[in-house]
Amino acid sequence: MVLEQLAGAKVLVTGAGGLVGSRLTAQLRRVGARPVSICKIDAYPRRIYHDHFGITLDDPDFHVGDIARPGVVRGLIDGCDYVIHAAALADVAACTRRPLEAIEANIVGTQHVLAAAAATPSVRRVVFVSSASVYGNQTAPGGRAEFVEDAPLQPLSVYGTSKAWGECQTSAVLSEAGVSYAIVRYFSVYGEPQTVKENSHSWVVAWFCMRAALGLPLHLNGGGHQVRDLVHVDDIATGTLHALVAPGAHGQIVNIGTGIGTTIRQVADLVRLHYPDLTVTETPLPPGDPRGGYASTRRMVDLFGWRPGITVAEGVARYAAWLKNTPSAIPDWLHQPTAQL
Repeated sequence: MVLEQLAGAKVLVTGAGGLVGSRLTAQLRRVGARPVSICKIDAYPRRIYHDHFGITLDDPDFHVGDIARPGVVRGLIDGCDYVIHAAALADVAACTRRPLEAIEANIVGTQHVLAAAAATPSVRRVVFVSSASVYGNQTAPGGRAEFVEDAPLQPLSVYGTSKAWGECQTSAVLSEAGVSYAIVRYFSVYGEPQTVKENSHSWVVAWFCMRAALGLPLHLNGGGHQVRDLVHVDDIATGTLHALVAPGAHGQIVNIGTGIGTTIRQVADLVRLHYPDLTVTETPLPPGDPRGGYASTRRMVDLFGWRPGITVAEGVARYAAWLKNTPSAIPDWLHQPTAQL
């Protein structure tokens, strides 16, 4: 297996406590690597990190800290072979509400990671985690745009703009330092053990399943016509590790997606298979929510020799089954009367 070449490697993972980061570190351990983790662990209640993401704070390789603070990353990166920079204020709505926090986390924090990597001789490659949000609204017949890595960037949100900056800065800083890098653009990540955040409109599978489990109506923002390329978090993690080691990924920007567009309304239909009594209601489209599209996967397949293997139908079924067995994943605030709206 290609990823077995990571055996024995020391890998710094920023944002390692979150959904994606925790799956990354779990996969790294499975292939024999040693992840060194850092995360603020402030996005969810502590029990979510422990009970559902599997984070153990007494692990000597797990560090609670803020990459935006000077010296934090430099104190951890010594001797690391690879870096996966996944830390970010990753919620589009939260970034829109709190743009200065987004700049602190996604721009200042990224600069500290890049500077530390550039100054560390042992680092073989840095993978910067970007997002399909950098594409914005691309034009296409029928509204189902295929996002190709070389397309002009048109971010519509603070989050998307910060990720576009991170891509440019990764190239500028690491190219100057002679450090190999790859940039991965995640499409719509979902899958167990994902949970939802209050006042967010991201993570549609988790939102829909959790509301359905409580008998609440599903909100189809803008009628549910937006298109998303839904990628299971296990596939996201595997694709990211391929970016660490694939020789041809050096200096490349690579979409990690399935190449299949799914509308939000279609997601609701898949959820209905597991919660047949649910109802839906149409709601306004939130600011900065793109019409969307799907990933061009040609570069990913060519460079990695790999493609995601979990279909949306399978992934929704897995999530619904997990949630039925793990009802404690539904946050307390979703049980409150205001959530009935």
